[in-house]
Amino acid sequence: MPGKRGSQPGYDVIVVGAGPAGSAAACECAKSGLTTLCIEEHGTVGYPVQCAGLLSNAAFGECRVSERSVLNRISGARIVTERGSGLQIDAKTQKAYVVDRGALDREMTEAAAHAGAEFRLKTAVYGVHETAILTRGVHGHEEIPFNILIAADGPRSTIARLLHMGRAKAFLAGIQADMSYECDPRFAEIYPDASPDFFGWVIPAGKGRVRVGLCGKTQVPERFAAFVKKFGSNSTHLVTGTLPLGVMPRTYGHRTLFVGDAAGFAKPTSGGGVYTGIRSARHAAAVAVAACEQGRYDDATLADYERRWKADFGRELEIGFRFFEMRQNLSSQDIDTVILALNEPEILSAIVRYGDMDRPGVLVQQLLKKPALLRILAPLLKSGVRSLFS
Repeated sequence: MPGKRGSQPGYDVIVVGAGPAGSAAACECAKSGLTTLCIEEHGTVGYPVQCAGLLSNAAFGECRVSERSVLNRISGARIVTERGSGLQIDAKTQKAYVVDRGALDREMTEAAAHAGAEFRLKTAVYGVHETAILTRGVHGHEEIPFNILIAADGPRSTIARLLHMGRAKAFLAGIQADMSYECDPRFAEIYPDASPDFFGWVIPAGKGRVRVGLCGKTQVPERFAAFVKKFGSNSTHLVTGTLPLGVMPRTYGHRTLFVGDAAGFAKPTSGGGVYTGIRSARHAAAVAVAACEQGRYDDATLADYERRWKADFGRELEIGFRFFEMRQNLSSQDIDTVILALNEPEILSAIVRYGDMDRPGVLVQQLLKKPALLRILAPLLKSGVRSLFS
């Protein structure tokens, strides 16, 4: 180990947060031979669940787990508006998994532990002192040295606050309920009018079971109460959460790399964060390994992390945030206009062919090549989305 401070051993890498991003980072660091500690404030990995649990095929693949957590498989989506317009997209082949996030998170943690990472649950970080974190929990108060810190501690990152780092550009509140309700298990349903800031959703999670939820900036409890009435009153589980949108100004500094929701990597088009979270975690682990091998922990060395994730998915997040900003100005009538414009065989075929939950930029680029569609949508493209593709 790299040394001791007091009676506490030090670590090459300390990961804060044992969600998918944290466990992926810990696993990669441990596999590479780094002494790795992962700290989780909750007593059980995977709880409380604050995720809709809808993962694209690619996102599920990034988790590198078995299918034990899989509850359902999705092949398409339906968009339903209050004005009666609708759009059904059916790829006729699996596009996404619905998972039990608690089970998935635990399996990822087990893989990291098997690789050699040490886990400490029910332990919270309350300070960062140069090259050591200050914690309190079941082991009492501790000061634990590190060479590299990886912050995977979610949208309200304590590490970002302690280090006075800039935060994500926007935060949405979300509410979701597990309910008894019959629907077509092949399709996730999107309800844009349920929340004018974002959207509402219904995700089939097994026979006779759905997850009903929405995200927004304001009046979220009231809007959720009105929305959920459409699906009965038999709720078996209710969760709330925070969705960070727009990447923090800088994702490294003070020997620390920020990954997943802590960095604001949730996708602004869907709110999903598992794919970008795990991808960012693997980039962070690679940079941490190089830094430890070189014995260099300065910002110039850590800046390679930001270059890596930007080259991987940075453009997608930028495009997505432009669309999120544009969404704030769309009326119910505007949304109907968009749905009607998309509901053409040629357009639907393009959506099925090029649609990607994790990388929507390819689809947007293809749709902007359709002159008829572009004429209809031109008034809605004033935010400069098209300039991203020039």
